[in-house]
Amino acid sequence: MSRTLRFGLGALLVLALGLLGSYLLLHAEPYEEVITHGPSPEARANPYLAAEQFLRKQGLNVTRADNLSGLDTLPSRGHTLLLLANRSNLTPRQNERLLEWTSRGGHLLFIAERMWDEEQGKSGDLLLDGLNVQQYPVEKLDEEEAEENADDAADEQESATDSEEDQQEPADAYPELTKLYLENEQAPAYIGFDTDFHLYDANNLAHVWANSAEATHLLQIYHGDGLISIVTDAWIWQNANLGTYDNAWLLWYLSQDSDVTLVYNADRDNLLTLLKRHFTPALLALGLLLVLTLWHVGQRSGPLLQPQQASRRQLQEHLRAAADFLLRHGGQQRLLSNLQQDILRRARRRHPGFERLAVADQWQILGRLSRQPSTVISQAMRPLGQKRLSASDFTRQVAHLQTLRNAL
Repeated sequence: MSRTLRFGLGALLVLALGLLGSYLLLHAEPYEEVITHGPSPEARANPYLAAEQFLRKQGLNVTRADNLSGLDTLPSRGHTLLLLANRSNLTPRQNERLLEWTSRGGHLLFIAERMWDEEQGKSGDLLLDGLNVQQYPVEKLDEEEAEENADDAADEQESATDSEEDQQEPADAYPELTKLYLENEQAPAYIGFDTDFHLYDANNLAHVWANSAEATHLLQIYHGDGLISIVTDAWIWQNANLGTYDNAWLLWYLSQDSDVTLVYNADRDNLLTLLKRHFTPALLALGLLLVLTLWHVGQRSGPLLQPQQASRRQLQEHLRAAADFLLRHGGQQRLLSNLQQDILRRARRRHPGFERLAVADQWQILGRLSRQPSTVISQAMRPLGQKRLSASDFTRQVAHLQTLRNAL
């Protein structure tokens, strides 16, 4: 192929590619596609990650704590402690420390966890019981209210007038939302608390509260120089719910102008955790000592025993082992009785009708057949007693029986 031809083919190929590129550029349309991968691993591991980031964007200093171990060094004044963890495992002393920390000027926010028990006169939630705040299910309040209204229904119907109906307040447009009213504000803040629970301040000490149509979901009580906020639930500040209604605003309002510490795990540290935290070198040394001890104990302290050869076992050994077995399990009487029965069988074969004779006649026949004196016959064939014989007597008795049997 000539150089001119190759040059022409190359030029055509470049031209074709250029035309194809121009066509694609003219007809291609750019577009955007958003691919949702779901929450990040950090967000899945921390349900209050959005709350942390929101507070930081408001200029607050936010710290995350896994437990209450740093409460002694945590400053009270100018600090808000958001106790969002489960408190069922807190000791009475830990609850006292929380209230002491608050009384020094701190702001404690926690979740009411248990219902008030009328029979026991307590709920079991040490923080709630210490403040005499009671939590009830709303359905119980509805039942009590229905009973009270049933008693006064007739009187209310007779005293109702048209003028009172005109002066009745307008119906609540959002009964399922909790409303927080502030001074100098025309409209309340709306928060999405769970409306199934109600907080009751038995001592009437709360100075701030937030209510839905049927229940109270937020109380604020002064405690010493500090402030305590009690809520029925904290799911409104989790990642999926923080952006709805005024949930995020309430979180900022309760923690404004202070440093914030969020506690997600209030459980007591177990023994293993404390040992790992304070005695890690000692645990490593103990583990190494245990490994060395097992290695030392597991060492072989002598030569290996070779398996015994089957050829060394003789008939005498088997017979002795069988006799020892019978002696252990059957006793002396069984062995002696077997020898006597064997002698009687041999005598019956040599003298027909031997079994029908009297014992004395049998002994005479045995003496004549074996040519043994009567003393040997009586010594060998006498009845066996239950008393255990000594080793020498047992050996002597066996010898008499064997002598008589061999003579037949």
